[in-house]
Amino acid sequence: MKYYCIGIKGTGLSTLAQILSDLGNEVSGYDDSTKDKFTEMGLKERNIPIYYDGNHEVTPDTIVTYSAAVSEDHPELVRVKNIGCTIKKYAELMGDVINLFTSIGVSGTHGKTTTTSIIRHILELNGGCNYFVGAGDGFVSQTNDYFVVESDEFNRHFTYYHPAYSIITNIETEHMECYKDIDDIRGAFEIFANQTKKLVVANGDNTEVKKISYSTPVIFFGTGFNNDVIIKNIKLEENCSRFDLYYKETLYGSFEIPLFGKHMVMDAAAAIIICKELGVSKDIIYNALKSFKNAKRRFAIEKFGPTTIIDDYAHHPTEIKVTLEAVRQKYPDKRLVVVFKPNTYSRTRDFKDEFVKALSIADKVFLTEIDCDREDPSEYPGITSNTIISEIEGSEIISEESIDKLKPELNSVICVMGCAYVDGLINSLKKLILEEKENGNLEY
Repeated sequence: MKYYCIGIKGTGLSTLAQILSDLGNEVSGYDDSTKDKFTEMGLKERNIPIYYDGNHEVTPDTIVTYSAAVSEDHPELVRVKNIGCTIKKYAELMGDVINLFTSIGVSGTHGKTTTTSIIRHILELNGGCNYFVGAGDGFVSQTNDYFVVESDEFNRHFTYYHPAYSIITNIETEHMECYKDIDDIRGAFEIFANQTKKLVVANGDNTEVKKISYSTPVIFFGTGFNNDVIIKNIKLEENCSRFDLYYKETLYGSFEIPLFGKHMVMDAAAAIIICKELGVSKDIIYNALKSFKNAKRRFAIEKFGPTTIIDDYAHHPTEIKVTLEAVRQKYPDKRLVVVFKPNTYSRTRDFKDEFVKALSIADKVFLTEIDCDREDPSEYPGITSNTIISEIEGSEIISEESIDKLKPELNSVICVMGCAYVDGLINSLKKLILEEKENGNLEY
């Protein structure tokens, strides 16, 4: 089969394109952005061509899918429709692929990528695993039975999925451009849960998760004593996080993971439960957790000269909060600077106060201007990054061109956050560090 992916550099569509290629299909794609993005690595490894205009041939027998950032009147989408190509929604095509395997769908407002990545790592050490990780990373082999899939609630994508097993890490207000209210969000998760064929593993500490009416068998986990699986004795240390996992009153095991923050412990616990249910031994799970490395742009630490740079995908206030708290856990004696790149006007408007509170955990706050490719700023009058900046004392706007504002902070931990493209900011920061060294202003 031939597949053509419009918006192929998007995290989800890039991953789907890689999987379609692994299944033996002929895959190509289109993107508006010519910038290099971290989602391209897997595409390049598979020699999947990316086009940036409509001057190449697409034949009528091609199946076309497109990302949510691509509007219905996008010239390239209009072109392939006129050619007579079959058009399939991204989520519909994902659902088709999922049904080929025994699948584990990982859902939740936060923690999907990390939980999916942990399960992937454990199952790979147990013999093999197909995976779809929403960090531009996917792989499929017909020889593997299991397929772990990050299952996104955006635009109700995951309601097209019917996994054998599923996880709900948490439910919180998010994507209000797609949902009416929290009840609407929870309703979508309920559809996903009850389309699960065998078992749901769900965060019993989360109020909205508990409100779901489950028709599929469910195991609740969390720190609360009324859960089926209880996390106890959490120890958040500078080099790892440790915890015990109990099935009611019976200790299943003591684990450690080289990740930081209670939220990472919750993600690890969900992964452990699923893998135990799949028959993976406790020893394999324990050793896999100790050797785990998180997905791209998830608390990615790089020491560059005297500066510790952390690259993280966090873009919701809750994610920012727990990530900055995790930085405090790992670097309790370091000054913490955050550079946040907001990616939608709607989220900035809907969560202004929450952003202010979360970002204020840092010692110094910088924001870029909003970087959005799916919303019209004219529909959000008065909403800019200054909406947040004006509420945080000492905070400033920053850009690649004004990266010099970070000169006083080069001995700090600088956390660069956002789901929009941040490589340019990080590269500009590294260039600044090198220039300061060459000018004799910085020693390392």
